Amino acid sequence: MPRAVQADSSSPPRRGARVDTLRLVGTHYPLRRPGLARVVGGRVAIVDSATATAGALAELLAVNGLEAPGTTRGTAADAGRAGHERPDERVPRSSQRLFTTGDVAAFERVARRLFGPEIPAAEPVITTLIAPCAGHKKAHADGEIATGRAAAARGTIYAVSANAAVPFEELAKAVTGHRWLQMYLFRDREMTKEWLRRAKAAGYEAVCVTVDSQFRSKRERNIRNNYRNDRGVNFPPVDPQTAAKRSGRPGEGADPASTWKDLEWIKRETDLPIIAKGIMTGEDVEQCAKAGADAVVVSNHGGRHIDNTLATIEVLPEAVAAADGKLEVLLDGGIRRGADVVKAIALGAKAVFIGRPLFWGLAVDGERGVIRVLDILREEIEIAMAKCGRPNIASIDATILVKAPTL
Repeated sequence: MPRAVQADSSSPPRRGARVDTLRLVGTHYPLRRPGLARVVGGRVAIVDSATATAGALAELLAVNGLEAPGTTRGTAADAGRAGHERPDERVPRSSQRLFTTGDVAAFERVARRLFGPEIPAAEPVITTLIAPCAGHKKAHADGEIATGRAAAARGTIYAVSANAAVPFEELAKAVTGHRWLQMYLFRDREMTKEWLRRAKAAGYEAVCVTVDSQFRSKRERNIRNNYRNDRGVNFPPVDPQTAAKRSGRPGEGADPASTWKDLEWIKRETDLPIIAKGIMTGEDVEQCAKAGADAVVVSNHGGRHIDNTLATIEVLPEAVAAADGKLEVLLDGGIRRGADVVKAIALGAKAVFIGRPLFWGLAVDGERGVIRVLDILREEIEIAMAKCGRPNIASIDATILVKAPTL
């Protein structure tokens, strides 16, 4: 019988601590995270996370009855980590805990200000949201409509990208369920007002303002592959002569001179909840609270804005401490397994976003593929909770986490 592992919960991990090596206190047998580690001759061989993404996808889909397509990946500059993955991730090891009997589906409700009073109480709590990502039609012909329908089928929230290939109003008519609209701190305030009006009129339940995209990043994979993301159909037409000089990148029109005053102004212009996305410090969480934001999303833009930045899971404890109950904290980046969701919740996140995994499902089988991805994550969340003796979301806390020992 293996020794029980006790977590030190006297203080939360500080910013910069190796919290990415936190492991769940659960099953006593070793679990292998696909593509990141291999058992070789009785020892664990660590695989670089950037080159292992395709392998992780293939294994994840294969064991769940799906075929693996190509994958979308990439970080800032040429290397680095996406989300919270690191090349030196370790295999999770821990010891069995007794399961506390309870209905895992009876999840505690997250903040109704964000997730809306219309959600029936019988629905399970929303822990996994669809992140605002562009390029859905590059994965499947049905694009955002397929993603939105999948989100509605599983009762989760779909944050629609500003660079969507479908008009916001058309998407709202085609898709039932809960939708947020993502936008930027635009240079043009009249355009900002128009988008806020459109969001309200089309029934979007919140506005997700990306605050970390005022200056373009350097993505060398995109440069080598001559890849570009044209801005979505919801933007006004651009003069072809100026369009060639302006990259047409996602976030086109974001004001490089924007300040917290602009976020305050957006908050005054709408009665919809405001979520600030792209927060990576406790100081900025406090600024968002002062500006009147209802929530923040801890996000490093999938690791594609700046190389060698902190992983979002490293920043999460600091963000939660700075929020101090004044606003909700969500996490974006690095979510690949249900256990990742449980770890984020244990560190104080109310919910998480998924980005890359939804494209894997979309590429495999459109709407049904995204539904399958959400089902896989839900099943793994329940398993992780059961193995950690946690009957509901409310019972998940930092005591289920330990720092993995050095191998």
